[in-house]
Amino acid sequence: MNRSLAEFLDYLKTARNYSLATINAYSSDIESFYTYLLHEGLKDNEVNHLIIRNYLSSEMLLDVSKRTLKRRMSALRHYYRYLVKNEILSHNPFLLTASPKASINYPDVLYREQVQALLEANKTRTDSLQERDQALIELMLASGLRASEVVNLTLQDVDIRRRIINVIGKGNKERLVPFTHEAKDALVKYLQNSRNTLLLHDQQFEKTTAVFLSNRGRPLTTRGLATILKAVETKCGHYFNLHPHKLRHSFATSLLENGADLRVIQEILGHESLNTTQVYTHVSPEAMKKEYAKAHPRAKKIVKK
Repeated sequence: MNRSLAEFLDYLKTARNYSLATINAYSSDIESFYTYLLHEGLKDNEVNHLIIRNYLSSEMLLDVSKRTLKRRMSALRHYYRYLVKNEILSHNPFLLTASPKASINYPDVLYREQVQALLEANKTRTDSLQERDQALIELMLASGLRASEVVNLTLQDVDIRRRIINVIGKGNKERLVPFTHEAKDALVKYLQNSRNTLLLHDQQFEKTTAVFLSNRGRPLTTRGLATILKAVETKCGHYFNLHPHKLRHSFATSLLENGADLRVIQEILGHESLNTTQVYTHVSPEAMKKEYAKAHPRAKKIVKK
């Protein structure tokens, strides 16, 4: 890694408060371009529009997706802007080059009927982890929290009476997120019963303030959360390809469909840019067909008497 890139990544960490995952993604994307420059015998100050187009073409030949290349272009645009600002380069060649147009990937969501079926099926479980899992699912569907935000929740972060969560999100940015009465009831039940039992499983963590615990009584990890959701599917007999982001997408889509303002959704989700939130404004093919069938007179089956 060259000095300029190392300094840029340090800038993202110290000045911009970017998460480690985001910094690693920037590093990987920019180093991919440097690998190409090294192969071609080029330096930063020799990069121009043609070289960038050749780079994109060579990556497409290696079956790199347009979505990935679009992300790399965004990272490189930011990086070269930093180089210009710090007078390492005189201009940013990426400003004149458009990113490849990626196809729309609709957010994978649970429909209302699927949510209801999942929650009702989970209520019938009799194992010792049922209350924890119900509280997890209810809260995630009611708040749209990221996986990392869920596992990092502490008892001090949750105001049960007011139904408000104080969330520390990406870049250590703080926001307040409300949740539903149903999520409150499930959370209270878990905190008063199952959580106390789970705490007894590991004395090392008996004083932890983490809200959600593993079956061993330890604070959850993001990987552990994903595993729990897969286990819930098996225990309930409903296979919806559950994962934390799917619950987050379902929450956001539900708010939008019920008339919530896009900027309110942006604030609740903790998106830095409204452009990120706008992905939920796209109508999915499934929802489109459903509404078409309801509205178009010739799309309805005629029942012969």
